[in-house]
Amino acid sequence: MKLELPKISRTTLALYAGASGDHNPMHIDIDVAKSAGMDDVFAHGMLNMAYLGRLLTANFPQAKIRSFAVRFTSITPLHGKPTATATVAKVEDGLSHLDLTMALEDGTVTLAGTAVIEGEIAA
Repeated sequence: MKLELPKISRTTLALYAGASGDHNPMHIDIDVAKSAGMDDVFAHGMLNMAYLGRLLTANFPQAKIRSFAVRFTSITPLHGKPTATATVAKVEDGLSHLDLTMALEDGTVTLAGTAVIEGEIAA
């Protein structure tokens, strides 16, 4: 399963900040980001997690999602183009265990995670 997303724009970050209430200036204020040694602002980690959640809910009824967890491995820079993927790692006892990845075009993995779905999904 794959979900290709548009490039992260300043508008995307501003809209996510408003919707989530996460107004951390590292994600929306270039001067603050530069003062911390960054080249520019970068995407909220939870925005990327939400994209992975969208991949799951686009493919499975919400009631079938038993768990969903990620770890943040790298930042998603402004203008980065993320792609969310899910692959079946194993099927056991009527549950499908998925490996989740959010990666940029250059292959940089920004999130790695897992999900458990009720029911058997073909690999």
